[in-house]
Amino acid sequence: MGFHLREATSQDRLFARTLTYEAMNHYYLQYGLSWSDNGFDTAWACRENWLVCRDERVMGFISVSCDSAALYIRELHMLEGARGQGAGSWVLAQMALKAREQGLLRLTVFKTNPARRLYQRMGLSIVGDEGCFWRMERVCRSPS
Repeated sequence: MGFHLREATSQDRLFARTLTYEAMNHYYLQYGLSWSDNGFDTAWACRENWLVCRDERVMGFISVSCDSAALYIRELHMLEGARGQGAGSWVLAQMALKAREQGLLRLTVFKTNPARRLYQRMGLSIVGDEGCFWRMERVCRSPS
């Protein structure tokens, strides 16, 4: 069995919050932003959250929201030991398929985050500048 997404439960929230904090704290400090456990937990309740798995092994976490215009990747983080194995590319491809209904896949990324290169390889383009972030998107259409 290859990669798959498993719906995250409330029991997974601490794992996801810790992974997100560990992955993002460097950027928060770099740009003078403050991390909030409460902010993460509030957002968790309003989003679709999945664990990224290979077989039974958890490799990471993704959180998304959507509106009529786009599917938004709010968080995508892989455990350090799970990076470079293709899971991030696989997740982005899955989200592009999921975004067909809305027509756009969107995310924001810290300007200094090297993950931007992966996002560009997976078809997302920089469409805006928001201070310390790049806004990125990809058109995703259903085949006609």
